[in-house]
Amino acid sequence: MAEAAFEPVGFLSPKIFGLPVDREVLFSNHKDIYKKRVEKRQRKLIVKISFLKPFLKQGEHVLVITTGYSPLHSLAQYLTGFVFVYLNRSIFVFTNYRIFHIPATANYNYNNSIAQVAYAGCQSVELKGGSLIVRYERAGNKRIEKFSAIAGTERRKIRSLLKKKIPLSGTKGQLSARIHLCPRCTHRLAEGKNKCGKCQLQFKSKLVAALSAILIPGGGYFYIRQYLLGVLDALLEIGLAVLMAYLFIGIHDQMPLESVHLALIPIFLYLKIGAVIHSSHFTKEFIPKDKTVKTCQATV
Repeated sequence: MAEAAFEPVGFLSPKIFGLPVDREVLFSNHKDIYKKRVEKRQRKLIVKISFLKPFLKQGEHVLVITTGYSPLHSLAQYLTGFVFVYLNRSIFVFTNYRIFHIPATANYNYNNSIAQVAYAGCQSVELKGGSLIVRYERAGNKRIEKFSAIAGTERRKIRSLLKKKIPLSGTKGQLSARIHLCPRCTHRLAEGKNKCGKCQLQFKSKLVAALSAILIPGGGYFYIRQYLLGVLDALLEIGLAVLMAYLFIGIHDQMPLESVHLALIPIFLYLKIGAVIHSSHFTKEFIPKDKTVKTCQATV
């Protein structure tokens, strides 16, 4: 039996926190039945995306919000463990035109990074298990992106939306990819460029991230503003470096070298390689050099 939706006296605004929403879809389950727990969950998430209004087109409205992880290549994933989970949390906003992919902090707060997946540029979008799988094709080249760990509370609803309300065409080649948007002017950003072509906002560099990780203990994480990981990595790297230096001095003093001591070298290299991979990879999410960015009018 359907639950009665809360109806305040007077006009029921089509906006929440200034964002245009489809309330009938947003607050209902996969069977299009209003559920109070769904409304509570969506209202909790919509607080996290209150910045989104300048990015929306005219006539665009929010259908469902969920959480998950950003795509990450397998080498980095295998090298990381818990760090992979910590660094890759994201919010996904399904509208009637596209999916907004928002790489977030560990608490799902906005990190001045946002991308779009336009339905018009997709060959298919499907939810398999807990993974959102997007297929693109451009000039005969096929590409697949996988967003894992989509929140279980929204999975059935997303499957229903993809079948009933999401128009896919795959006809617009210029949109056949996940495209990052400038957090200041909302203009589309060019892959591999460290500056917005419209407002000239500058972004963190992959090369600088890698060099920071190599030369400075924890430097790569500090560069991409992952300060907690930077502190932990720095402490581990410095501690291992001191131990290895002590052992190196001990060799000259004819101190016996045990196999457990030799294990310190690959552990140190593991930390360095992991830091380089992480920091350089996350610059692909277009992290602004300016820590605070004010969004202007929409152009997308």
